[in-house]
Amino acid sequence: MQYWIMGAGGIGRALAEACTAQGDKVLIFSRIDPAISGVEWLAVDNTDQAALAEATAEHVLPDRVINTLGMLHQGEQQPEKRIEQLDLAAFNNSMRINTWPTLAMAQLLSARLTRSHTLQFAALSARVGSISDNRAGGWYSYRISKAALNMAIKTTGIEWQRRFPGAMIVGLHPGTVATHLSSPFRAGLAEGQLQTPAQAARHLLQVLDGLRPEDSGRLFAWDGQEIQP
Repeated sequence: MQYWIMGAGGIGRALAEACTAQGDKVLIFSRIDPAISGVEWLAVDNTDQAALAEATAEHVLPDRVINTLGMLHQGEQQPEKRIEQLDLAAFNNSMRINTWPTLAMAQLLSARLTRSHTLQFAALSARVGSISDNRAGGWYSYRISKAALNMAIKTTGIEWQRRFPGAMIVGLHPGTVATHLSSPFRAGLAEGQLQTPAQAARHLLQVLDGLRPEDSGRLFAWDGQEIQP
């Protein structure tokens, strides 16, 4: 099986390592070389659609594309506890990183897909992007950008079911994983709730293995349970 993986953070690296360990071919698109043995790398800013188009143009479409990009905090940007803390620049930055790359890749794939392709496209989302599951409030930019991502996945899934019935797009919630994204927010986690990147990668690949084209447009947690929007 051939994979394109967007991003080389903790989960992206773990997915690449898990896939190569089982004999799959992996091409990573990221700004920094992950230096993983057996993995091909292209230097790409995944938020730059033109650069992404140039990087993918000469490569045959893979069996699976996984977008692992996600940002909860970055430099001075932190999750908002109150609406008064909401800032337009930070909000736009969250949308640029958490939402836009999936849409950009979906556009590029749609230009090349045919009705006979059986490609799977998965993007890492988050349970906090579920509107119906929002009980705590706060984290405006992150929640809204992930909710927008979930809507992008749903809308693209509807279109693909008509145009490319063999292809599918889904959102995957990896749970709480020991990466840079979660590092400031792990206090009070129940024992066993924090996963290693390797554990998360294994679970996410198992979920993908069990999905069918009719699951396109839906959001699934790491344990295979569907998350309602």
